[in-house]
Amino acid sequence: MVDAYIAITILWGFVFIYAVMATMDFGAGFWSMLYINKNHTGATNIANRYLSPTWEVTNTFIVALVVAVYSLFPRGAYTLGTVLLIPGSFILVLLTLRSAFLVFSNIAEEYRKPLTYVSGICGFLIPGLLISVLPITHGQYIDTFEGGRQSLNLARLFTSPNEYAFFFFAISSTLFLSSLLLADYSKVSNEFHAYKIYRRDALILGPITMVMTIAIMVTLKREVPWLYNGMMEHLPLLILSVGFFLTGGLALFLPTRKNGARVFGMPRIAVIAITLQYLTASYVYGRAHLPYLVYPDVTIHTAFTDPSSFRAVFATYIVGFAILFPGFVYFWSLFMHDKKYLRRNAE
Repeated sequence: MVDAYIAITILWGFVFIYAVMATMDFGAGFWSMLYINKNHTGATNIANRYLSPTWEVTNTFIVALVVAVYSLFPRGAYTLGTVLLIPGSFILVLLTLRSAFLVFSNIAEEYRKPLTYVSGICGFLIPGLLISVLPITHGQYIDTFEGGRQSLNLARLFTSPNEYAFFFFAISSTLFLSSLLLADYSKVSNEFHAYKIYRRDALILGPITMVMTIAIMVTLKREVPWLYNGMMEHLPLLILSVGFFLTGGLALFLPTRKNGARVFGMPRIAVIAITLQYLTASYVYGRAHLPYLVYPDVTIHTAFTDPSSFRAVFATYIVGFAILFPGFVYFWSLFMHDKKYLRRNAE
């Protein structure tokens, strides 16, 4: 069924876009919290300037993701909704707390620090809980009872090394990607003190993230051999993803000039290279996961919607993206390239 593969590609696209944007968004909230008492560095100011216009945009993609699951794979939505009820509820609570406290931290000046701490901690935990969805879909944590009822075995999930490898990978990736983007934003904004701080953070977190990636592969081999073997069938692409990672790391050491001064690092190249690395690695993971949505009972074919309904939904997505995509491109160009906008925020 070609339609099912088109549908899962759309869903994978939403997952990837949200994963990259959300990690940068959540990470910026954490850095804002971490450097809130170091006003002389300008690091918190940079993080807040990034957060202010982007967190609302990021949240639209999680809505699109949920709608895509229910409209494209309604038969799989029941299983996912059942087994993800508890972790999903925690995620929604943390998202609500973060959004509310983030807004109030910019209004109630006398409570700004405690509000920033709460939103920063929530943003630190959310990526780890979100990525927990992936180990759950591997199937070994789902109990099936008589009558087809299913439930998530939390004891088995939270005693699995693979779950913790994914959890800490999500956190390190969140901080790594966000530090890279904030380094780029600092450089564009001529905030060189903040740039040095975020470049340093990226150089520390890059190797940590690679170690967590290795931990995922090691634990997958032991706990989920069917998925590990599927990923090894695409070993050249995994090697390519490592090449993108090394390119991103090298870019942080390349000399460049900014306002006549010599500066080390090309964070824009690093952001692009690392994003390509995540794109390649996530494709390998997703390809190896097929045809299963939830192993071994739910596949993209058994969960797929009616073909005529899919065509109507697909046409709607095309029209929607044709309308929204130019707006997102303009927003990004304004945010990262408009010199008047950058100077106004730097004042």
